[in-house]
Amino acid sequence: MAARINYSVQNTLCLLNPLNYSVNAKTTHFKTGLNFSKNLIFPRKLKRPTFCTCAISNNDRQSSEAAETFVLTTPLYYVNAPPHMGSAYTTIAADAIARFQRLLGKKVIFVTGTDEHGEKIAAAAAAAGSTPSQHCDVISQAYKTLWKDLEISHDKFIRTTDPKHEGIVKEFYSRVLDKGDIYRADYEGLYCVNCEEYKDEKELLDNNCCPMHLKPCIERKEDNYFFALSKYQKQLEENLRQNPNFVQPPFRTNEVQSWIKSGLKDFSISRASVDWGIPVPNDNKQTIYVWFDALLGYISALSAEKEQPDLQTAVSSGWPASLHLIGKDILRFHAVYWPAMLMSAGLDLPKKVFGHGFLTKDGMKMGKSLGNTLEPNELVHNFGSDAVRYFFLREVEFGSDGDYSEERFINIVNAHLANTIGNLLNRTLGLLKKNCQSTLVVDSAVAAEGNALKDAVEKLVEKARIHYENLSLSSACEAVLEIGNAGNAYMDENAPWTRFKQGDAASEAAAKDLVVILEAMRIVAIALSPVAPSFCWRIYEQLGYSKDHFNTVTWSGTKWGGLKGGQVMAQPKPVFARIENKTELEDEAATRKPVKSKQKKPQAQVAAEGGNFLLLSFSPSYYENAVLPHGGFGRQSHDFLYKMEPEFVDWKYILCCKATSTLKKQVSSYLISLNNGSLTGSSNLTNDEAHLGVHLQGFPRAMPMATCRLNWLAAASGSHLRGRRWKGYYHRLRVKCYEQQPFTPSLEDVNSL
Repeated sequence: MAARINYSVQNTLCLLNPLNYSVNAKTTHFKTGLNFSKNLIFPRKLKRPTFCTCAISNNDRQSSEAAETFVLTTPLYYVNAPPHMGSAYTTIAADAIARFQRLLGKKVIFVTGTDEHGEKIAAAAAAAGSTPSQHCDVISQAYKTLWKDLEISHDKFIRTTDPKHEGIVKEFYSRVLDKGDIYRADYEGLYCVNCEEYKDEKELLDNNCCPMHLKPCIERKEDNYFFALSKYQKQLEENLRQNPNFVQPPFRTNEVQSWIKSGLKDFSISRASVDWGIPVPNDNKQTIYVWFDALLGYISALSAEKEQPDLQTAVSSGWPASLHLIGKDILRFHAVYWPAMLMSAGLDLPKKVFGHGFLTKDGMKMGKSLGNTLEPNELVHNFGSDAVRYFFLREVEFGSDGDYSEERFINIVNAHLANTIGNLLNRTLGLLKKNCQSTLVVDSAVAAEGNALKDAVEKLVEKARIHYENLSLSSACEAVLEIGNAGNAYMDENAPWTRFKQGDAASEAAAKDLVVILEAMRIVAIALSPVAPSFCWRIYEQLGYSKDHFNTVTWSGTKWGGLKGGQVMAQPKPVFARIENKTELEDEAATRKPVKSKQKKPQAQVAAEGGNFLLLSFSPSYYENAVLPHGGFGRQSHDFLYKMEPEFVDWKYILCCKATSTLKKQVSSYLISLNNGSLTGSSNLTNDEAHLGVHLQGFPRAMPMATCRLNWLAAASGSHLRGRRWKGYYHRLRVKCYEQQPFTPSLEDVNSL
């Protein structure tokens, strides 16, 4: 329960208040049946967004008495040092699971907290020049602050120095003592201070080093109290046979079985040399061993704040736990020691123990001595909670080890949240504002009749639900992201911006297409909310809903048909700001040249001038898991980049504008001159309707940093790649074009970009 290993993967996140399933909200009735005129004309005066506060149906409501209880715990984190990314990871994962279970309508009790007794705590406090109590107060508060920043929606935060916890530990100890499972004896062995555990010599490395901490264990001899663990070997083996899912993932079960079959030894549950701890009942010269103390925090946390500490009352408040989430380094304590202790006390065992892997950074184990630690506070401060939550849950397969690199972090978050989801929402709302006065023309259920996207979304939502239930958090994220990919593909294939220009029936169809895409985005906002709650709330807000409605939505809200005709969307604005890559910014800065103009223009925005255009930036952007548009990298590449780069949604930018071949040649020549003529590739500059980003030399092949790759193999452009996923670099071009002579952009023009 106490997480004692640096950078072991163990944490989660939160923000929104636990969903209140009994909130009564007024229903807003929307006008329906809007008729199209020939040119789809709406009143010029925009309506203000109508915030939907639809009440939850009776079928969705479950009273707290009727709802199934789901008790979820993280480890109680050891306070010898401030929280690290391993602790944050476990808690983020636990929070996502808790939020999902709430969406299912369950009464969730999400427990986290701090383990505050033991030899290491006293040593850390002495080193800092404070008392153990003061030290614990500071570090425990650091955890609470980080959980708030990460939007962790815990229901209980237990500190093992709480008086109510001490009372329950003593009662539990007495119950096990009465069972005859505690005895006093001398013990001599090799002790790892960091693990707070005696070690078997055969499991140690050279020089008796702990395999986890790589530090020598010390010889120690003590007169201690022992717990008769060996007495419960057969019962533990039987538990694993009858409950094969007790330990997850399945390969962790094999570890536990191996430990048990090798023969269990009784272990010491008191310390005579440690003053900072709970005194052993009837023996004040010894304190209770931290693990025998801390594991009881899962139960003591369940008792109400003001009630008298009582073991049975705490147990009746929610025990047994539905799920213990832990790092793999403390699996033995949770899957062997803890169940045996509960058997001895006559209490039910937790339903499942899930041990996840460790985090590494840039492929290396993290450590202060290596100078490559990953500080969660710094990550949240630099990138925001949504980005941190999404990356670690999406990119680390839950249960296995996972790696962090800043470049990959930025690329993944930008591609998925800013581009695939955020940009799709933004450009859809932009089209709705321009052509429909931000108003939905029909119900989403009507708009999607016979629509393949609706069927695809329903299948992906069900897939996401199953993955969430199986704790396959990465796969759940992938299923939701596929909804965004499907929406982008639908937008590109149907090109509503073109059909709006055609008028009549084509305009009606285009307006329905927008409703269909926005309904898919509404479903994404619910399905991804366990992972990125604030991000999803911003999506929901853009769709015209209130915060109360978002906080009371349930998983049944992912059923198609939530958006209603006449509902007014909010004004489009980005829901996730792209994260700028430091390397990309440095490359961009390196290409900048002085601006020759009488008007002084902001250097942060202007990279260079040439002919009738203003080059704002020229740098590579990396995309992974991208899907090529129909036609490979041909004329429709514009639509692909339009989707991938939010900055290019304005037709005035080079990748989205029409231009004369003369202007295209000017831009191409200028870019070649910037790179000493090193760019090669397509040089077809004859089609006035083509987009400059497609036909500029060097696009999309022969990138300065790396070639485009398909499954990590070098790939040229062409229709044979259509529909395939690829990884690689694009040139990232941002240019304002001017037809007039001479070239005289105003400061207002520059600032508008």
